[in-house]
Amino acid sequence: MFFPISGVQIDPVYLIVCGFVIGVLGGFFGVGGSFLAAPTLFAAGLPMNFVVGTDLAHIVGKSIVAARKHRALGNIDLKLAAVMVIGTIAGSEMGVQIIELLKKAADVTLVVGLVSIIVFTGISLFSAWESWLTLRLPGNPKGGLPATKDTLAFDFFSKSIQRLKIPPMISLPHSGIASISLWAVLFVSLVGGLFSGFLGGGAGYIRMPSMVYLLGIPTHIAVGTDLFEIIISASYGTVRHAMNGNVDILIALVMQTGASVGAQIGANLTQYFRGPHIRFAFAPLPLLGAIVIAYGLITRHHA
Repeated sequence: MFFPISGVQIDPVYLIVCGFVIGVLGGFFGVGGSFLAAPTLFAAGLPMNFVVGTDLAHIVGKSIVAARKHRALGNIDLKLAAVMVIGTIAGSEMGVQIIELLKKAADVTLVVGLVSIIVFTGISLFSAWESWLTLRLPGNPKGGLPATKDTLAFDFFSKSIQRLKIPPMISLPHSGIASISLWAVLFVSLVGGLFSGFLGGGAGYIRMPSMVYLLGIPTHIAVGTDLFEIIISASYGTVRHAMNGNVDILIALVMQTGASVGAQIGANLTQYFRGPHIRFAFAPLPLLGAIVIAYGLITRHHA
């Protein structure tokens, strides 16, 4: 099937299947799935600026479906989400502007590709290491779903941040946090928004782990709240990239037909797994995305 906006030809069945798989993973891990969506679109021959914008567009609908399910499961901290919106939008705009500068001054595909590889690999290795250590700790509860923080191996990060008394301070009772600096929450959302605008997707691969490891949010609530945030960041990023001609909405709609079904399945699955197991299962996925992007860059360079 030929897509005239981006000028590429891609099998629609490929897009639907990719959308379904990414929907399941996104609903389960609380991420937009851009660590897989972007590499699969790039591997199909879509230019990187269209990869970033189109990935954002398809993620909006999928995240709405998954967030609604997580809301019903009680996995969304609306107060936390409302605060994070500010940093998410600001960061997303910064990422969009960086892409536009690169389009004029450098090889945007190469730069975004290399940054993606570094970021995805780092997240993958750290998530695997942390969750493995947490599962091995003798104090880690056996069985059942966690009601409180479940990062026993590295909770000193979140405890240190929560001890920073930089006013104004806020409480997040739904997440079990009595007091935390507003600036810490804004910083996490700003970084997430920046990666969303720059690398595409909702940047849940950055924001979800950051909420768990830095803010001390329980994994299940971080998953649901991040999906809510992805709706904000991906919607804003989609509009901004569309204004700059970086979105192929037809590709996004085809992917969405599979993603909306997969997202509901993934969200339902979270209630059967504990936090450390979710993070451990998440760990290989960004690394897989990094490998696909690296392969795409190599084959493109030698083409």
